[in-house]
Amino acid sequence: QVQLVESGGGLVQAGDSMRLSCSVSGRTFSMTDMGWFRQAPGKEREFVAAVDWRGAETRYGDSVKGRFTISRDNAKNTVFLQMDSLKPEDTAVYYCAARPRSWPLTTDKYIYWGQGTQVIVSS
Repeated sequence: QVQLVESGGGLVQAGDSMRLSCSVSGRTFSMTDMGWFRQAPGKEREFVAAVDWRGAETRYGDSVKGRFTISRDNAKNTVFLQMDSLKPEDTAVYYCAARPRSWPLTTDKYIYWGQGTQVIVSS
């Protein structure tokens, strides 16, 4: 059983920064690709960012490129999402996701999901 637990969400103002963390247990973390997704009320789930199992390759959604950074610490079984220059439209529930390592680093095939953490960006 793989468990993913997100933390770090909350309420911030536009222009602020926030870092989300996702702790993973139950599977060899270094064998998994990790991703972040988000879902705003009334909208479909949206891909935010992904990092491969080595931490060498990353991929971002168009709406967050240049503002968000994904990284991982395999020694701590944790993946991070650094969010800078936050905008009100970044308001959503953010989900951490994992999949067995695969190439290429795509935005799909994630099979393990966390419960989500709420991020609210006020204007």
